[in-house]
Amino acid sequence: MKGACFDMIEPVKPPKSLMSAAGRAIGDFSMIREGDRILLGLSGGKDSLSLLHVLIALQKKAPVRFELAAATVDPQSPDFDPSPLKAYMAELGIPYFYESQPIVEQAEKSMQGDSFCAFCSRMRRGILYRAARENGYNVLALAQHLDDAAETFLMSTFFGGKLRTMQAHYLNDKGDIRVIRPFTYARERQTAAFAQNAELPVIPENCPACFGMPTERMHMKTLLAGLEKDNSKVFSSILTALKPLLGAGVPG
Repeated sequence: MKGACFDMIEPVKPPKSLMSAAGRAIGDFSMIREGDRILLGLSGGKDSLSLLHVLIALQKKAPVRFELAAATVDPQSPDFDPSPLKAYMAELGIPYFYESQPIVEQAEKSMQGDSFCAFCSRMRRGILYRAARENGYNVLALAQHLDDAAETFLMSTFFGGKLRTMQAHYLNDKGDIRVIRPFTYARERQTAAFAQNAELPVIPENCPACFGMPTERMHMKTLLAGLEKDNSKVFSSILTALKPLLGAGVPG
């Protein structure tokens, strides 16, 4: 990309409902603090692209000052090419790091008794931590939403016998990077609608190895969709029940 010239584009303004959901979660869990340098894990899916534009909008109006950059992990899969994000991020003028690593090949050689999704997730997270450390970012932002948290909770309960879900804000094991999930209160349908209406450059099938067969997560998604048809408030109830778990790891 060296020497390439790009015309700047204006970020897309997210809908008020999505901004409100993110703002409430950020406030409730003290996610963003004065002087934070935030690195967004940008897969190129609808959720992370939506969060990119929400954080850009918040940066302009938030009462605290923070810096924002993004990083993409390219797993070198023949079915997934996130490289078009390079031009898009250059046009937005956001600092951007592109990390390419043969995760698919490594999984085939090293994976033992684990799912590809779990292996890939650990590898990606480690690469994002490294990118944050090497470039001086103290916060890693991830784009999982309430649907993800609910599905994770059900999987942990049904298959692991534990009351656990994705935390909204926590300190990593080494204690040097805070991890935040500003979409903790947002629904997947909100990010899907925003990405479609704003014509965001979504990279299709951003976890290609998981699309070939039904997964436990997909089973939970189907179960929750069925419950919501009969009870429109089911996710509101789940959020109320999950709040103590979501905030269990908030650093002081």
